Amino acid sequence: MLCADGPVRSLVELSLVGEHRRGHGELYDALAAGRVDVTRMRRALATVPLPRAADGRLVLAADITCWLRPEAHTSPQRILCHTYGRGKDQHIPVPGWPYSIICALESGRSWWTAPLDALRLAPGDDATVTARQMHELIDRLMAAGQWTDGDPDVLIVVDAGYDVPRLAFLLEDLLVQVLGRMRSDRVLRRAAPPCGPAHDGPSTAPRRRVRLRRPGHVGHTLMPGQ
Repeated sequence: MLCADGPVRSLVELSLVGEHRRGHGELYDALAAGRVDVTRMRRALATVPLPRAADGRLVLAADITCWLRPEAHTSPQRILCHTYGRGKDQHIPVPGWPYSIICALESGRSWWTAPLDALRLAPGDDATVTARQMHELIDRLMAAGQWTDGDPDVLIVVDAGYDVPRLAFLLEDLLVQVLGRMRSDRVLRRAAPPCGPAHDGPSTAPRRRVRLRRPGHVGHTLMPGQ
């Protein structure tokens, strides 16, 4: 690649370089026989200098990127991925492979990111898989000396597609803070206050029906006390 006259965009172009003494067919054979040690690569990524926020803390962002495979009918474990802008600017589900990707962020005008881990999601995976992936990544960062005792808590940033309370619960044993964007139609409920001495008896207040809805679910009618 260093001996080429310009950028190498394909293996066929690389085989045309004078210093390349083999045919392009052998290049593809070597690529097909090669393997990537994923565990070793993940450990190596955890040791490189990482971007940090202005206060010096590590900021890890998790998001899902889909590799659309609409024509790969024989590819296993495809999932319907929501896309926008295909067709008539509508949300259209397209079969593909979703990948959970975690990157390290930095503050400032550059906004460079450092990809640290990628995991392909299978049908039925939920926040538990993302929490386990984050656990393993933080363990590697600690083993590499990227985070030590006394450092600020690691800040984890996620989008509105994640269940932030569930993710924070699964990561409660780590020194992390979870920051997530909530949907505009998300509803939070507080615990009912305890009844005082004057309200120990049956309530005389009129009963009201409350309509509760969750995104993508059918509404349920609940009565007070349920």
